Amino acid sequence: MCGRYVSATSPDQLARFFGVSSLAGMPGDPEDRYVGNYNVAPTQGVFTVYESHGERLLDRFHWGLVPFWAKDPLIGSKMINARAETLAEKHSFKRSFATRRCIIPADGFYEWKKVEGHKRKQPMFLAMIDGSLFAFAGLWEVWTNEHELDDAGEPLQLFSCTIVTCEPNDKIADVHDRMPVMLPPDTWDTWLDRENCDLEALQELLVPSPSGLIRMHPVSTEVNNVRNNGPYLVDEAEPVTSG
Repeated sequence: MCGRYVSATSPDQLARFFGVSSLAGMPGDPEDRYVGNYNVAPTQGVFTVYESHGERLLDRFHWGLVPFWAKDPLIGSKMINARAETLAEKHSFKRSFATRRCIIPADGFYEWKKVEGHKRKQPMFLAMIDGSLFAFAGLWEVWTNEHELDDAGEPLQLFSCTIVTCEPNDKIADVHDRMPVMLPPDTWDTWLDRENCDLEALQELLVPSPSGLIRMHPVSTEVNNVRNNGPYLVDEAEPVTSG
């Protein structure tokens, strides 16, 4: 599972890193004024890299996929993650897997580790050893609200996304039984290409990343409260000890 992560890199930097040609729908925000989110939570707007009409774009999507057939967008709160093993089968995800795949950038993410003898779990922060960004595999969808109109008189649309998860690698298995799929750069074109309908080949990309690429350390339980935010949340903290 991936239920909380860090998005500290500015949109302009993300665009350069992922080769994005346009910041779709986002107002300009000078890099020196950009304030990152160190406690990204479900239902918030999250940066998403995707393709449309052959162009690679960066936008903010609602985290929690809302299928096009949904009667209520609140269903998205239950769809923040999608299991890699069943993407082609699940009614909620199979259309997006076939035609609407995306990348969700992250500077790191949190998982909670059980501690023997304690009810509260120890939050852990995970990041790339080399300090680079994670490129989480994701799916996106567009939900249309026929009952509300925008300023142009058209039905309102909600763009939403979900993070694909897979079995954990050896390092993450010590903390959780799932992990986000982390796409290496040489797979980005294949994953984002909306003309690519080879689902078997795409499925082969959805595997655990090597354990040696990831570092992990304990952080303060302040991250448990989504209202807490700031760079201090990723600082290493004294771990809760067993007993």
